[in-house]
Order: sequence, then structure tokens, then C-alpha cells
Amino acid sequence: MKKILFLHDTSLNLKRGAELTITQLVQLGCELGYVVNVDLLQSFNDTKTAILNADLVILNSTSRCQYELELVNFLIDNTISYVKVEYDYNFCVRRNILCTVDWNIRNCCHTDKFHLFRNLFLNSKFNVFQSPNHYQSHFDFFGEAVTNHLIMPPTVEVDKISISEVKEETIPFFGELSKLKGGYEFIDFVKENPKKEFVVYGENKLNCDIPNNVIFKEPIPNDEVIKILGKTKTFFIKPFWPEPSGRLAAEAFLSGCELITNDKVGTWSFDFYPNDIEKARKEMKETPMAFWDKVSTVFSSEKPISDNSLGNVLIYKSYGGLGDIFFTLPSIYKLKAVSDNVTFAVSSRLVSFFSKHLQGINVVDEKEIKLHEDKFDKVIELGNYPVFDRTFKQINYITGKKVKQHSIQHYIDAIARFHNKISNKNEGFPYFERNTNFENPFYTIHPGAGFLLKIWPTKNYADLIEELFELFPSLNCKIILGKEDPNPVELLSKKYPHIELVTGDLHDVGDAMAGALFHIGNDAGITHVAGSFNTPTVGIYGPTGPGSWGCFSEQNEIIWGKPGNCTLKCNYDVIMNCAHKVCLTSINTKKVISGLYALLQKTYPSDSSYLVVNPILEIENNDSNWKIKIGDNELNISFVDLKIKEFVKSILNNQFKENYSEEEYEILNVFVEQKVIFELPNFIKKP
Repeated sequence: MKKILFLHDTSLNLKRGAELTITQLVQLGCELGYVVNVDLLQSFNDTKTAILNADLVILNSTSRCQYELELVNFLIDNTISYVKVEYDYNFCVRRNILCTVDWNIRNCCHTDKFHLFRNLFLNSKFNVFQSPNHYQSHFDFFGEAVTNHLIMPPTVEVDKISISEVKEETIPFFGELSKLKGGYEFIDFVKENPKKEFVVYGENKLNCDIPNNVIFKEPIPNDEVIKILGKTKTFFIKPFWPEPSGRLAAEAFLSGCELITNDKVGTWSFDFYPNDIEKARKEMKETPMAFWDKVSTVFSSEKPISDNSLGNVLIYKSYGGLGDIFFTLPSIYKLKAVSDNVTFAVSSRLVSFFSKHLQGINVVDEKEIKLHEDKFDKVIELGNYPVFDRTFKQINYITGKKVKQHSIQHYIDAIARFHNKISNKNEGFPYFERNTNFENPFYTIHPGAGFLLKIWPTKNYADLIEELFELFPSLNCKIILGKEDPNPVELLSKKYPHIELVTGDLHDVGDAMAGALFHIGNDAGITHVAGSFNTPTVGIYGPTGPGSWGCFSEQNEIIWGKPGNCTLKCNYDVIMNCAHKVCLTSINTKKVISGLYALLQKTYPSDSSYLVVNPILEIENNDSNWKIKIGDNELNISFVDLKIKEFVKSILNNQFKENYSEEEYEILNVFVEQKVIFELPNFIKKP
């Protein structure tokens, strides 16, 4: 006999819709000859043992489970056979996707959980949803990952429903009276009908006055609910959130109630509503068996993973700045993996550059290809994330204001909906071929930006170039200058032989990026060109911040002057009228060099290295206690050994030696971990 394990985060004694359904499914499974057990997710070790002893896991709700993410990863990583039964929208931290009905709600999804659930649905034997609308909401988010699915009408116990010949005028409300359940709409309806009586079987969770014609009673079992509905003439159900199913609504529908409702009830998206009660009765009665029929197919066949190619695909990127185009590269390569051919349409000035660097992608002029779209199986307009022009037809970035993540990941998530073999991980560095020049090493600097108010002061760039020459005289400097970019060379204290200006087209910029040891630049398109070559980058950010548009090189350091200096939320008007630009002017060259040291340490780890002190380090000391501050971080040191105190004093004064005692090495390692000192590769050491 097959052993089936149901996992659920709530006791089945709590008779809500999910628990009632699970109870029915478990009971029928036992009647069909399966050995069915239920684990309520109290101990991860016990749950893992139960999972490994089962032939199939039925994963229900997990949001209340203390080890939810570990559990999901365990199921996926161990290739355990499981079915996902979804009752809510569990990738959302609120479990209710209120962002779809309230535009002011943003970043409402748990970023890691959102992507983990995509893989959870993808690797499931099949996925169960509570209504067509419930499924569609998930398809909008996850696309092909959820297409192997079953939609289950509410598991209403149809035979218990009895419609009274005489209907009562009292209008009941079952469950807590809350905003999500449409409580405020219910109270408005009560006020509109002061002569009617209303009974709420549950608690009041509203922050408002309750009219006198409302009586509150204790919650009652589902059997009692069905009896009352059979006698009820009018039933009010207007949930605020997009309710996945609506078992109560279905029971009222089958009980012949006159419904005052809205389109947020998932049950109303079945084709039997509102005119075919008999079809509704039949499908609801057959729902538990339909579930087990689907389960039986799991043991006879493997879940099909689509090998279908998307065919000949055309991609446009007709909107957005230069940096936005480079942010789409990971998505374009992911489409290439599931397509016969991918053609990338860009403006004519970019065709030559992308033709040279994009491997295995056809690059064409976006205006010329418009006449030949009929030759493609799929045409995708990436437009721009975030959407600026809603009259412009483009792909839907449904994660846009729901998931807090880099814009690259938003592009990937949108593309991943097209095919279930597209991974939603950002991977594949570098996107363009890179060839670091170690024989004649150099770095690149771009002091400009398309939006001039995002530029770090040009005098600071000049000072930085001079300081870097003192620190690394063996490194050459290539300054990338566009036509409108400020030139720091004009502000240098003297002429330097190691500086070269890159003033050509994007090809020249690409050649410089491909060989650079590192790049330093503003929040600008050129910084994201560096990302495409995976050039280690120090990004200097001001009013716009690095969140969705941070450097995307695999190794990067962000210097952002706003935290701790300015609390204003910047929009265009604020930026244009800001007199002090503290988010940029607060960044000095020491902060940038500190970020560069951190970048070099993690990018070029080597046994052949030397030590330097963090230039932004501050020390407060007395005889026995020192406080070391690095930005917002503090390290307190107490000395009991004068010899160790002198050693610490010497290294913090940049006085390093060749060999150290075991105790001294331990101190050095702690200082490296805390970024008090850095280990830099010897090949850039000052001669």
C-alpha cells in the first residue's frame, strides 16, 4: 500500500476551509486503501523522517511553519515526490496579494520565498489550485512553472445541504468581521438596511462603530453553518482580497441564497456560476475523488517537463536607457537556451556593438525588423522595468512592485514565465568575453552620467586619480569621456603620464572594460557596461540609490552617501531642487578607496599579498581600551598585554612586517574579517 503524507501547518481541529478540505481528502484516501498520515510541522527532524518514509508528500499550507524555507528546500533538493496544494498565495508575506487590489502596497512578497515557490511549483508532480482565478493569479506570477495543475472546486458536503421552503430575513455573517473578509463593506450594507437584522458568528476585528441591528455570536461548526444557510434568504459576501476559493460562498450558492457579492470570490470564476447549480453540485461532490484520481497518475508516470522550443524568437528593447539594455542580457541568454534562434532588436547605433559581444544571438536594427515580424514564432517587447509609459505595449513585469530585488531579476522573472525550463537564477558571468590585462594593468573611471545630478563631484574624481597614482603607480588609468561628461583631467594638480582618455564609441569603451582590473563610476549606463564584462566595479550612488539598479558585476562595492545623511525620498522634483546633494558630497575619496580595497581583496585573493589599513578607520583610545570605528561599525579592544598593544598600534599605523607570531596572526585575521585592514594582491603593490 502506498504511504501518503499530508503536511499542513494548522491543526485539522480548526474547521476552516483548508482544514475541512484536508480532512475530507484524508478520509477518502484511507477509504481508497492508501496509508495516509498527517504531519502538523512541529519538528523539522520528525517531519524529515516522515517525508523519507512516504511514497508521496501532499504539501499544503506552510506559512506558519517555523522551518518553512528549509522544508521546501529539503523537498526540492532531495527530489522527493510531492504534490503542492495551494490554498492562499503563500509566496506573498501577507498570503493575500493585496497589491493586486491596492496600488499603494509595494514590496509585499518575500523575495527568497517568491523564487523558491517558483521552483516548488515547477518540481511538483502537479499543483492544486482552488479556482480558475486562483490558478490565473499564480500563472501571472510564475507562468509555465504552474501549468501542470488541477483546479478543485470547493469540497462542499453537498448531501448535507437542505434548502428550506421558507427563507428567513435575518442576514448572517460567518467568521471574523475583518477588512480582508469584507467587514467594512458589510457594515456599510448594514447601515443601508437599518430595519433588517444581522448576526455575525465570529469576532469583531473592525475599527469602527457597529450599528445596533448587528448581533455577535460565537463561531459555529460547519454543519450548523449549512443549516442556517438553507434557511437564509439573502447572503452578503464581498471580500476585500482576491479570495482563492470561497467554500462558504459555494455553500450559500447551493443553498439558494440571494447573493450580494463581488468578483473577488474565487468560486465565481467557475463556469457553473451563476446559472448552473446542478453542475456546481456535481463538480463539488466529485472534487475529492478527482484529487485522488490525479494522485494515482503520479505512481504510473513521471511528470512531463516541456522540451518544446519557443522556436524563432524576436526580442525588442525599445525603451529605457543604456544601463537598462545591459540589465536584460541575463534574460536574453536564458531565452536562447529554450529557443531555436533568438534575435535581439536594438537601435541602429548599438547593432555593431552587440553583434560583436553577444554570443549566439542575432542582433538587428529595431526599425528594419518591424517589417518582418511574421517570420518569428514569438515576439517579445521587453520595454522597460519599471514601466514608464503604460500606453506602450510590452511584457508585464508582475513582480515589479511586489518583490524587492534588482531589475535584472525582474527581467528574468518575466522571461521565466514563458518556459518551465528557464531557471530564475541570475547566473552566467561574464555575459561578454573578458580578457584582463595583467602585463600592462589599468583601471577605468567614468566621471559622467546621462543624468548630471547623479554625478560625484568632478574635483573628487581628480583627487581620486591622484591618490590612486600614489597608491598604485604601476597601474594606468583610462578615463571614459562622453561628449557631455565632465573631465577630471582639467582639475589635476599636474600632468600624469599614466592617463589615457577613451573618447570613442561604445566599441572603445567595451575594449577598455574587457581588460580593466576594475572600474569606478557613477550610477550610469557605462557602469553597467562594466557589469556585462563582469569587470569588478566600485559604484558611487547618490539620489537614486543602488536598490534595483546597483552594479551587477559579480564582484562589486557600492558607495552610497544617503544613509545617515538624508532621509528624503528622492523623485525628479526633489533631485532638481536639492541644493546640497549631501548624498554625493558626503562621499570623500577615502570612502571610495576603502571600497576599492574591499573589492580588490575579494576579487584577487592570493597567497602573494600585502596589508593596508582601511583609510576610513577612526580610533578612540585610552590606556587600556580602544574603540575602532569603521563607518557605523565599532570594534572595542581591551589590552592586558603591553606587547600586543604595541603590535596593534604599529599595524594601525601601517607598519607591517614579514613574519608574525601565532597570536599576532590571529589578531590580523580578526582585523581582516572586520575590514580594519585589507589584503591586497602584490601585483598592484607600490614599487
